[in-house]
Amino acid sequence: MQGTIDGFSHGWITPVVAYTMACLGAALGLRCTTRSLLVTHSWRPGWLLLGSAAIGSGIWTMHFIAMMGFSVDETTIHYDPSLTFASLGVAIVMVGVGIFIVGYRGGTRAALLTGGTLTGLGVASMHYLGMAGMRLNGSLVYDTGTVVLSVVIAVAAATAALWAAAQVRGFGWSLGASLVMGVAVTGMHYTGMAALSVDLHDSAGALTGVSSAELLAPMLIGPLVFLILAGVVVMFDPLLVMGRTEDDTHRRSAPVQRSPFGTAGGTPPGHHPRQTPPNW
Repeated sequence: MQGTIDGFSHGWITPVVAYTMACLGAALGLRCTTRSLLVTHSWRPGWLLLGSAAIGSGIWTMHFIAMMGFSVDETTIHYDPSLTFASLGVAIVMVGVGIFIVGYRGGTRAALLTGGTLTGLGVASMHYLGMAGMRLNGSLVYDTGTVVLSVVIAVAAATAALWAAAQVRGFGWSLGASLVMGVAVTGMHYTGMAALSVDLHDSAGALTGVSSAELLAPMLIGPLVFLILAGVVVMFDPLLVMGRTEDDTHRRSAPVQRSPFGTAGGTPPGHHPRQTPPNW
């Protein structure tokens, strides 16, 4: 017997909030990736680690906010805490590998393809590992073709987002990249959920795990951390918003000496300074 699945039991509020959280994490993470391309090698790992944690946490938060709207009419749903939080670690690690490749190799074709593939696979791995942590009176069954499509969506959109982040063309590009990354995460999630069906068991067994309501409190920590990180980073590093290097800023702020002849310096156009004859 198949269960009756409802992926939008709370209406459109869960997908909208989930997409917002995905974009928020991606905005910080991809901007940190862009920033890493503008600094010296000594600072680069720190920016990339922050970006990896932000994107991975955003993916994880998005997934479980979206799952708040998922229900099966004939059974209750619980979650295994160990697999639930293991999926967070997988997301951060796999996304981090992809981001570090782009951060150190730049926007080359090979780096973007490799980094985008690993980042997209990180999104997919987090999703399906998180789903494996679901406990209900039934078995999860997936349509293989739709699962493959969900992974392709994640890889393609993640590659496009990393490409935009690697352009280093200011805040607008990173904002657009974060919207694309949000599409990658939410599009992959709901495509993967469309591949799902539930085969109910004949007898009801005892379910162990944490209910959806009990997972809500940890989820709310994610958005708060994102806002704090974004505020601190922007406050103490305005270059993160402007997208310019330190050298660019110094050149823009350095005063230009003007001469009475209208040129920089004190030498008139076409005039060469008189050399002092040597003392014989």
